[in-house]
Amino acid sequence: MQPAAPHTRYSDDGFWWWDGASWKPAVSPDRLWRWNGQTWIPAQQAPAGAPAKGPMNAILVSIGVFVGVLVLVSIIATLVFLSMGDQISNVVSNTFG
Repeated sequence: MQPAAPHTRYSDDGFWWWDGASWKPAVSPDRLWRWNGQTWIPAQQAPAGAPAKGPMNAILVSIGVFVGVLVLVSIIATLVFLSMGDQISNVVSNTFG
């Protein structure tokens, strides 16, 4: 990134710059361009090794949570059936037996 003009003042978060009268956006709405104090330049891209963000991560997290809940429910159901095995056996034998 090119150095900013010496008198350009940015907000603490870096998303705004002071033009002497008011705060102006230092990043374009699509986050592809950044104001360097004199002109708009392409914003820095994320490093190649950085994980992708967006809808795919949300889908993967949702699937992971669903699978986790499914495993937890199946473990609980197995424990309940194992602990109540004799009672269930009695009900079945009394009903059909």
